Amino acid sequence: MWESMDQLSPSKYSPYRLFSAEEWAEFRADTPLTLTYDEVKRLRSLGDPIDLDEVRRIYLSLSRLLSAHVEASQLLFRQRQQFLNMDDAVKTPFIIGIAGSVAVGKSTTARVLKELLARWPSSPKVDLVTTDGFLYPNAVLRAENLMERKGFPDSYDVGAVLRFLSSIKAGMSNVRAPVYSHLTYDVVPDEYVVIDRPDILIFEGINVLQVRDLPEDGKTVPFVSDFFDFSIYIDAETAQIRKWYADRFMRLRETAFRDPQSFFHRYSQLSEEAAFSIAEGLWNNINLKNLKENILPTRPRADLILRKGNDHLVEEVALRKI
Repeated sequence: MWESMDQLSPSKYSPYRLFSAEEWAEFRADTPLTLTYDEVKRLRSLGDPIDLDEVRRIYLSLSRLLSAHVEASQLLFRQRQQFLNMDDAVKTPFIIGIAGSVAVGKSTTARVLKELLARWPSSPKVDLVTTDGFLYPNAVLRAENLMERKGFPDSYDVGAVLRFLSSIKAGMSNVRAPVYSHLTYDVVPDEYVVIDRPDILIFEGINVLQVRDLPEDGKTVPFVSDFFDFSIYIDAETAQIRKWYADRFMRLRETAFRDPQSFFHRYSQLSEEAAFSIAEGLWNNINLKNLKENILPTRPRADLILRKGNDHLVEEVALRKI
């Protein structure tokens, strides 16, 4: 019987090849740096220190790897066309899933990758969609007593996610994705972003690699990750993510939370000690529980894992073997 093992430990049984950030940086080869300092500064999230050096170290190599995967996918598409003797088949977008805990830097990674991929010589059309818009509206969550589980798998309209991804993979035009407001902490009614047949779609969210129990009859609906051509998990020590979460909360208390329209405006009125206590409570009672129960267990399903150190910068990369 197999025993549980750490798949990220250096072992011949691990499905991953492990690289330090410095080793990984060598794989960028002659991939050009197409972002400027100001652009990276605009793309990074609050508290994320990513800079041009980090883009050179990590993201240029990742861009080159993804380019190889996209080209291979396109070649396979053409070969299948020939095999099936079909000239009218619709080429489906290449979908990249990005998962990981809150406050770990998923949004920054997604935005940086979007810009890098869109600037390849072939100028592909790249779109980015987050799962936040697929959360049930707060009114529904309150009615179902799920507000304390916001971000957990049962707080999402999974059917809507699957319909969206199915439409994208079918090559349909003008597919709508709901919009979420982090200011009001709610889905924006009747507001959508329209995705029109991109070459590459980045789909980012904490639970995108989530699975469900399999039914005995084999007739279950697909997992969200079944639509992914490549998946990335942003990883870090739990204690460090907790610190980043609390630091971000305290920064938001001094900035976005001061807006009277903010769902969290009441926290801006508290003392620093009281606000920090609230942040700790939110982390321990909601986000840590979600991380342990639902997010971290999906890490071994990723094709690539970016492991961050205490400085919020990537220090190790794990790439699934082929």
